Amino acid sequence: MEEQKVVFSDNIGKVLPEAIACVEHDRLFVVCDRNSRDLCLPLLYDLDLLKDASVITLDDGDEHKTLEYVEFVWTELQKRGATRHSLAVNIGGGMVTDLAGFAVSTFKRGLPFINIPTTLLAMVDASVGGKTGFNYGGLKNEIGVFRNAEEVIIDTVFLKTLDHANILSGYAEMLKHGLISTLNSQLMTELLTFDIDHPDLQQLCRMVADSVQVKQHIVKEDPTEKGLRKALNLGHTVGHAFEALALERHQPVLHGYAVAWGLVCELYLSVAKTGFPVDMMRQVVRFVLEHYGRMAITCDDYPRLLELMTHDKKNTAGQINFTLLGNVGDIRINQTATKAEIEEALDFYREGQ
Repeated sequence: MEEQKVVFSDNIGKVLPEAIACVEHDRLFVVCDRNSRDLCLPLLYDLDLLKDASVITLDDGDEHKTLEYVEFVWTELQKRGATRHSLAVNIGGGMVTDLAGFAVSTFKRGLPFINIPTTLLAMVDASVGGKTGFNYGGLKNEIGVFRNAEEVIIDTVFLKTLDHANILSGYAEMLKHGLISTLNSQLMTELLTFDIDHPDLQQLCRMVADSVQVKQHIVKEDPTEKGLRKALNLGHTVGHAFEALALERHQPVLHGYAVAWGLVCELYLSVAKTGFPVDMMRQVVRFVLEHYGRMAITCDDYPRLLELMTHDKKNTAGQINFTLLGNVGDIRINQTATKAEIEEALDFYREGQ
């Protein structure tokens, strides 16, 4: 898989037409969710080339990242005359870039597409790296394929459309990138001291670029997750279980919140099993608890959380597989933990400071 082309822009009205012109196509489609249609598309409506685009609109939220909505995109593409030579522009958060990326990658064996992430989470994580997919059987991202967009355009003008909860959701993935980074030793310090409650968007834009660079470096080394790319799953083994449990309760949480809670548990395991520094663990935990709070769980939820973790795609031979850290940037993939150790980490999550 070729390296993902990512373009940072402060003038999407210039960059998007250039990206579209680079892909020969007969029809142009835009796939977005309702929020992006209402808040982000108006920023692009003065572009003449989008006036004739056929817009496919999805419902908002990860609870709609399902096969039903994949089929909806397929049906709309079919009804509206899409061919193998059509082009899709996916505009929205991670749900859109993941689901629409999968749908157009599989329709007629694959249409080219451009991703325009409009949330912080999508900018630093979902839209970059070539993963597409949807939730299935109550499990996160259970079905998917690796397929790069022709181009990912990151324009932080869209950050102005986000509420604080969605800023925080994306920031959790930036915290993860800071923890696994071998490129910038100061990134973690900057992330923990940044005033996320009153964000300086200019500084945040620069930090977004640093965060994307961490992910691109890892994906370039291991595009299909045979080894090093598993580093990007830090916080996700437990985090996806939290997220799936919330969906079962019909109380969905933003992905980044679940990842932040997963980081608390997995950094605790890192201290216990791979020697991660206690002081750094406590700094991250304090930041998470201050800004993300806790998901309400009890000991009675542990069996279900453990069961959900057994479905993680990193698992082998029936063992729950974690990415842990020996220190910031010291990545330890393919780590396992006993049931008792995981329950101890969940105890710490519920009660620790």
